[in-house]
This record gives sequence, C-alpha cells and structure tokens, in this order.
Amino acid sequence: MNPPPTDTHRAENPWRTRLAVLTLAHVVGTLHITTLTVMAPVIKEDLTLSFTQVGLLVTAYSAGQVTGSIPAGTLSDRVGVGWALVVAHLFMIAGAATLTQADGAAMAMAAMLLTGWGYAIVNPATAKGVFDSFPPERRATAMGIKQTGVPIGGVTAAVLGSFATADGWPLITAGVAIATVAGGLCCFAIVERPKPRTGAAAAARSGALREVMQDMNFARFVLANFLYNFGQASFFAYLTLFIRQGAQASQEVAGLCYGVAQIFSVAARLGWGAVSDFLFKGRRKSLTLGLGVVAAVCLAAMTQVAPGWGLTLGVGLSAALGVTIASYAPLMQTMATEAVPTHLTGSAVGYNMVGTSIGSIVGPPLFGAAIDVTGTFESGWLLCSILVAAGVTLLAFGFRERGAAKE
Repeated sequence: MNPPPTDTHRAENPWRTRLAVLTLAHVVGTLHITTLTVMAPVIKEDLTLSFTQVGLLVTAYSAGQVTGSIPAGTLSDRVGVGWALVVAHLFMIAGAATLTQADGAAMAMAAMLLTGWGYAIVNPATAKGVFDSFPPERRATAMGIKQTGVPIGGVTAAVLGSFATADGWPLITAGVAIATVAGGLCCFAIVERPKPRTGAAAAARSGALREVMQDMNFARFVLANFLYNFGQASFFAYLTLFIRQGAQASQEVAGLCYGVAQIFSVAARLGWGAVSDFLFKGRRKSLTLGLGVVAAVCLAAMTQVAPGWGLTLGVGLSAALGVTIASYAPLMQTMATEAVPTHLTGSAVGYNMVGTSIGSIVGPPLFGAAIDVTGTFESGWLLCSILVAAGVTLLAFGFRERGAAKE
C-alpha cells in the first residue's frame, strides 16, 4: 500500500495555483542565465572577456548547481516545496544584484555562482512538487507544463537582450532581480506547514542519498544526462555570439534566433510530455533517444551556417534545436523521479541535476576554448554533436527504464 501523501496541498486542484507557481519559478529562475547568454556579445565587450571567459561565466553558474543540487534535493524533502523555492529566490536575487555591480570576470563569476546555487534548488523542488501532486498517467504532462517556464524565461530574455548595450545591460539585470523578488513572494502561496525534525528522519535522508548513488543503472542515466546537457548548455551559451560573429548578423537577429529556439521549446516541452503520457503510455526513453539523434545531426549542421543565405539555415536550425536539445529536460526529469522508489524522489532529482550541471560546467568553456584555439565555431559545434551522440548511445544501451509506477 502506498503511504498517504505528506504534501498538505495534495487535496487541492494541482492544475491551478500550484502548477502556476512551479512554472513561474522556472520563468524567473531561467531569466538569470538566459539574459546573460543573450547579452553575451555586449557583456563580452564591456568586461573585455575572451570566448573562454564567456564560457566560464556559464561554468560558474553551473558550478553553483553542481555543489547545490544534492543539498537542494535534501532541502526539498525536509522543508517542503514552498519553503525550498523561497530560499532559491533569495539566492538568485543576491546573484543578480551582484552581477549589476560586476566590473570584470571575477565578480561576474561570483554573481553567477550565487545564482546557480539558487537555481539548483528550483529543479528538485519543482520536480518533487509535480511528483507529489499528480498521478503517474498525467505526471509527464504536468512536468512538461512546469518546464515551459524555462523557454518562456528564454523568450523574455531574448526580447530584453536584443536591446542590450554596453552601458544598459546592468539595468536589464536589475530588472531581472526585481522580477525574482515578485516570483519569490508568489512561492509563499504553496508553503507547507513545517515538518517535525527527528534523528530518524535525518538518518533516512542520508540513507536515501547513499541508496541513489549506489544505483548503477541510475548512475548511467545521470551520465547520459550530462552528455545531453553538454550540448544544450553550449548551444545556448554561444548561439548569439555565433550568429553575430560567425554569421555576421546584428544583435537584433541574434536575439531573434535565440527567441525562435525558446519559442519552439515552449511548444515542444508541452508536447513531448503529453506524447509520452498518452502515446507512449508513460515510457519516456525511446522519445528522449529520438530527440537526441535529431539534435546531434542539427548541431553538426550548424557548421554550414554562414553570412547571407546561410543565416536562414541558422534560424531553421535554431528552431529544430529548440524542439530537441532544448526540450528533452521534462522527459529526463520525469524518468529521474520514476527510476527510483518514491521515498528517493527528491534525492534522485538532486543527484540527476549534478549530471546536468556538470554538463553546463564542462560544455561552454570547452566550446569557447575550441574557438580560441582554432579560430572558428565549427570545431565547437562538432564537439557538441559527437558528445550528444555519445549520450544517446549510453541512454540506449546503458539505462533500463523502470516505468512510472513505483511501490
């Protein structure tokens, strides 16, 4: 028999306020990193950064996620989804405020580290919120809806970033901080009553994390997620720089390509969750493999984007990658919650986010280093394509999907 739900909001209609707050947390959380990547050309110029240093800003953000993901999963299990999200917003506000004052790479990296710690809490908290509130047959649909907050934040960032200037980007960052304050206040709507703290509960949490980390099937899943996210993080970190300098387009066109990728991702994240629920009957793996194959091909095809007519190809590939490499996350997060017993959900999502975040740490600086060494973007795109293909292979042959139902 399944234990009774511990979430005090489970009895309410989860499709209303609760799912809206979970989605909003992703919108405002994503704004921080996406405004940075959209404004990368002007930030690079204003702070006199190299391509590798631009990648290291994303690395600092991802380092925050790596170091914060496992504690974040434990925090979500301990204090509940609502309070965990409040804490997340406080970290992100601090990061944005610090970034507005940055005068070089070091301070900007410190700001992104703080922001990464905040967003490290958002993913396991919102995933746990979906898992606790929705039945297995609707879980991926709900996960896809809340994950649309990521591309919605990206579309908003694309609009804001297209107007960025060397003098004006700190003001845009300050606006993101204000939006995060508003989002944090909304999280109080789903705050749960405090849970009693006992030594037995603490021991159980520690044992849960050990149990997840000893599961080799899940470890291979985490590694595959790392390879997928290597491609996603690099794609978004360098898309606007590539369109501006590789395809010699304007900042407005670069912002357009970024926005196209995010707009298509909004629809795809909604669609893939529903497809896996209703057409694939809760099986997510084969669909995630298909997205990875198409993404690997499209990343390789980015080498053909050039000034003139080739820019049209760039817009088309931005859309295709928005549907694929930018939209696999809801399926991966759902598989993460379903690959372990129910009591391990928060810890599993936190552990999975370690793999995701390491992909973001390693990907952008290696992509940037490839550009600095070779002088062209082609080597970076080919590197991404190869590693995403490796992730597809590992997921296909190394991970056994266990389905949505768990005792």
